Amino acid sequence: MTLDDILAGLFPNGGKIDVADAMITGQAILPDGGAIHVLGITQGQALGVDEAIILARRVIEIVKSKDRAPILFLVDSASQRMSKRDELLGLSEYLSHLVKALLLAEAEGHRTVGLLYGGSAAGAFIATALATGTLVALPGAHPAVMDLPSMARVTKLPIEILKAKAEATPVFAPGLDNMVQTGGIHAVWDENAPLAPQLAALLQRPHGQDDRGRLGAERGGRRKAAELAERVAVATISHQGARHG
Repeated sequence: MTLDDILAGLFPNGGKIDVADAMITGQAILPDGGAIHVLGITQGQALGVDEAIILARRVIEIVKSKDRAPILFLVDSASQRMSKRDELLGLSEYLSHLVKALLLAEAEGHRTVGLLYGGSAAGAFIATALATGTLVALPGAHPAVMDLPSMARVTKLPIEILKAKAEATPVFAPGLDNMVQTGGIHAVWDENAPLAPQLAALLQRPHGQDDRGRLGAERGGRRKAAELAERVAVATISHQGARHG
């Protein structure tokens, strides 16, 4: 599906969405008449300091509006821009700023939904799609936190070992199916069905409910994450109670 097809399917009631320099910004109308903010990165663009600060600024403007309308973040990107200029300017800080802006939006009552319809990798994937409250995808999307050749360079492990690990556990493996199995992607939408009802159903889910750990355990992709998170939460509450007791 093209971006135009996706937008038309999501928002049959229309809206005002601009795409310039591979950046998506605007607002659309949901089937129930409510507003939804739309932003994102498209055309396989790398995410650098310029793009990150524009997107973060837009999220902050939405938060300042206090309308609490949901935010849809569309993603079809490359990885972060690995240029000398971006690194010298502190790219990691810009990506962190974008993540924190999206977390702030969630905390201030905006439902944030990521829709991965193309590629995304590494820091760009973490700072956009994975930073939203709920991430869904369309068939054909191809996410990767890190591809296996890059992982081999970082870990100094032979790529044959990493390939074997990727076959045994989805945590090591790039690709849509593996990201779904780990719980990172909530669901893959049906591209042959109308998209607007699928978005509406997602927006009906309880706000602030992070199911990624539970989904990863149920799907067998992250067997211990939810359990360990729960143990840490219980231990933290017990420690705080002891301090104030």
